[in-house]
Parts: sequence; C-alpha cells; structure tokens
Amino acid sequence: MASAVAIVSSYPWLNSSPSPSKYSKYQSFHPRPCRVVCRGGGSELPPPVTPDFKFALHDALDSSGVDTTHAREARQNFMSQIKGLSRIEREVSISINRRVDLAKIAIYISAEDFALMSQSSLPLPVDPFIERLFDLTMEFCRSGKVLRASPEALLDSLYKFLYVKKDFRRSNVISRLEPHPLYLHAVLTYQSGSAYMLALIYSEILKVLRFWSLLDFDCEIFFPHDRYGLPRGYHKQKSAESDHPHILTVQTLLEEILKNVKEAFWPFQHDQNKSLFLRAVHAVLCTDRSNVVEESAFQLESAKSSHRRLDRGTLTSVHLGDLRLALSACERLVLLEFDPKELRDYSVLLYHCGLYEQSLHYLKLYQDRKGSSLQKQASNELSSLEDDAEEKLMMRLNLISMEEGWSKPSHSGTFLRNNSEPS
Repeated sequence: MASAVAIVSSYPWLNSSPSPSKYSKYQSFHPRPCRVVCRGGGSELPPPVTPDFKFALHDALDSSGVDTTHAREARQNFMSQIKGLSRIEREVSISINRRVDLAKIAIYISAEDFALMSQSSLPLPVDPFIERLFDLTMEFCRSGKVLRASPEALLDSLYKFLYVKKDFRRSNVISRLEPHPLYLHAVLTYQSGSAYMLALIYSEILKVLRFWSLLDFDCEIFFPHDRYGLPRGYHKQKSAESDHPHILTVQTLLEEILKNVKEAFWPFQHDQNKSLFLRAVHAVLCTDRSNVVEESAFQLESAKSSHRRLDRGTLTSVHLGDLRLALSACERLVLLEFDPKELRDYSVLLYHCGLYEQSLHYLKLYQDRKGSSLQKQASNELSSLEDDAEEKLMMRLNLISMEEGWSKPSHSGTFLRNNSEPS
C-alpha cells in the first residue's frame, strides 16, 4: 500500500481536481495511433471527400420562425470532428487513442438534438459533460487499484468500478418515450445507456489511462452482440480469434449511435417487421388503392394516420416519432458517408415534408452511389421489396416534377414547427 501511495504522490493530478489548464492539455493531446484493426495495408488513404450537401432541416426551421443558432453550431462542431477521420482511421478500434474526440462528437449530437427538442435560448453545455468522463477516470485512479496492477487485475477493477460502484447499466430501449440511453449527456446523468454509449465511456477512460502511462499493455474492448452483455476490456495478447468480431471500430460506433436515434424518432412506427424506408414509402402510397389491397385495416390506418399528421404540419407525437430528430440523424449519417442507403432514407423523409425537389435530388444521388458502389448488393426478399418501393417513390417524384410549381414545399414551411399532438 505504501508503494501505491508513493506512486500516487508522483502523479499530483490524482490527488486534486483538474484545473482548466490541465484539462485543456489533456484534451489537446493526440498521440500517434499505436494499433489499428483495418482491412488492407499500405500508406494511409486521404480523408474522404465530402460533397457540399444542401440539407433542408435547419433552413426549413428558420423559414418557420424557429431559431436554429444552437443547432447549427452543434452541427458545425460535429462536422469539424468527423472531417478529421481518414478512411483508415474509421476502421480503427475505439480502444486506442486517436486524433478525433469521440466523446465530443457524441455530445455534439446531443447538443443539436437538445436544441431541436427544447428550443431553449441556452445551448447544451459541452465541456461539463466531457469533464464528467475525466472525473470518472480520476475517481478510478484515486482508488489506487490501477497502480502497479497486472493487466487482468486492472481491467477487473475497472469493470467493477464502472458497472458496480458507479452502477452504469445497459438499456436496450430504443424509443422516443425513453430517449436518454441514446445520448451521452443523459447516460452520464442517469448511468443508463445503450451498449454503444457504455463502450464509448469505457474507451474514454482507457484513453486517459494510456495518456497518463498507467496502461502499458495492449488493451482491447470486447463489445457484446447479445442483449445483456457489457463492454469490457481484455489483454489483446491473450485474446482468442473469436474475440476479433467483437472489436468495435470508430465508424461502426458513430453509425450505430445515429442509427439508434434515427430508429427511435422515425415518424412511421407501424409494422416493426418492415425497414424504416419501407414504412415511410408505405405511408406515401397509402392513399393509392392499388397498393393496399392486401394490407390489413390496422396497418393501412396507421400509415394514413402518420401521413395525415405530417400533412397538417404535426411533426411529433408521443407514440409516432419526431420528424426533426429523424431528419437530423439522417443528415449526420449522410455526412459520415458510410452507407448510401442513408441518402434514400433521407429522401423519403423530405418527400413527407413536401420538399419534392430536394427529395428527388437525394434519391437520384442514392441511385448514382448505388450504381457506382464496388460492393455487391445482397439480393434477398427485403432488398427486393426496398428496390420496388424505391421505384415507386421515384415514379411519384417524377410525376410531381411535371406539375407547375412542384418545387415549392406543399406545407409552405410550416411542417417543422414545434407542433406536437397528444398521445
């Protein structure tokens, strides 16, 4: 114990609260990555070229009289972070130090959605929540168990600290009714979050430990693919080949965080057996009798109800999602440029907003990306249904484009006002 006390004394910041200057120094430190889990080799590829996307959400809200200053600022901060990701860095494990700050990216996602939901005159504070992650590591280090411990003992102590002492719990809920597991600031407040959020918190603690030279072995994070497991660290040199599929990359983490938000707030929650895109296109076609002959009365009415809500400018409902947050998640997924299908999903939401010109633009962009993709598209029943729905949506948009004044939003900019309805 005396030796542990001596080591603590050699790290004075373990016995005191972090000052702003110390914290800033920690935040600005970007060591060279020591390990990657990526496919292929050779020199690092240049960062992906991000097109100048003309997104609709913030401009539409502005035209409706909604102040988007804080939402725009959060989006710009999000973009400034992901622009630092090269193609290889996207395939890097989240357990290693990196040039981009994943915690800040997650908080910027929270900040934008907080601004859209609350329309508060004050933005969500970013630094205090980042400091909570720093304080978690400080508290763990003050226990003394991290010092001079074997790799296995250190990781066991960290597991017990995070999930027993601090009582962080996993939540599998993806719902607008209970959104806090999806946002990092809320997870840090309620100690309950998705497996991806818990993995992010775990990786941030490892990052600080490595920066302080308290983690001198090759540590990896085991990400559970079941519904009950918790992210945990393990000594990579003693790992088995079966552990490799459980390594979580930066790209996958960011994509899944945003996909969870998108799914929770998708405006069309009927028929959970269908993909989000199919549900939205079904609502487009629900007034066409030739398309609904085989549909149940309940499914048809659910689709019509969702469509009517959007048609009269109602963007939120307790049980039927939030169009603003679904659009916001889609736009950020498009910016990540990982899956071209995000362009397609964004397009169908724009259709429901009455923004037909933009909807057609993004659907064509998706088709171009799909046609030029080197990845062979899997052929199955779902993809066939989605291809058919895509053709019908394109046909609708082409017909609308022939009408005079088609590019004017059918809702005259009112579709995204804070117009909620009771459950």
